[in-house]
Amino acid sequence: MLLRLAAAGVPAEVALLPGMGRPVAVPPLEELAGLLRARLGAGPVVLAGHSQGCQVVAVVAPDPRVAGVVLLGPSTDPRLRARWLLARRWLATAVREPLWQLPLVLAQWTRTGPARMRALWRQTSPDRIDRRLARVPAPVVVVRGDRDRLCDADWARALAAAAPAGRLVELAGAAHMTVQTRPDDVAALLVERSRAAARTQQVG
Repeated sequence: MLLRLAAAGVPAEVALLPGMGRPVAVPPLEELAGLLRARLGAGPVVLAGHSQGCQVVAVVAPDPRVAGVVLLGPSTDPRLRARWLLARRWLATAVREPLWQLPLVLAQWTRTGPARMRALWRQTSPDRIDRRLARVPAPVVVVRGDRDRLCDADWARALAAAAPAGRLVELAGAAHMTVQTRPDDVAALLVERSRAAARTQQVG
């Protein structure tokens, strides 16, 4: 992904927060947001989040340095707070991913640890991302694979509608792990939003 963005002339970096690829204790949501906010620099920036990471991005998104937001498979649908239902949806989504994706998912689980991933879920799931997005002035793109059961179509539509400048993009044939299974499509969206942010800054 980073190579694709660099080839398009878009500088980017990955912020690995606790519970998202880093095997350290998971702090409260506002503290996670503070860690991300501290890395924004002078701006303008386009923030992208995947799955539960979308929740952290939504907290930071009202910052005036944020010129665009891309949410990939936001998975904190309040209807999925029951653990048994979340597990069922996770399995229903996992079987829709390509087989070659399985080792990557297992590696992430091993690196982060299931206890920390559960801790991240406890921190993020009670927070209402739709209410957060209602206060985001920057353009918001909600992206979901049309085979994703962790981010259903009606939930994704509701989030896009909640943002004042929101829109929904659905990737046909994709499930939840779009960053890895559809990197060209995701990179194109990030490049589009980054160039739009740059044009807005020039006009301003």
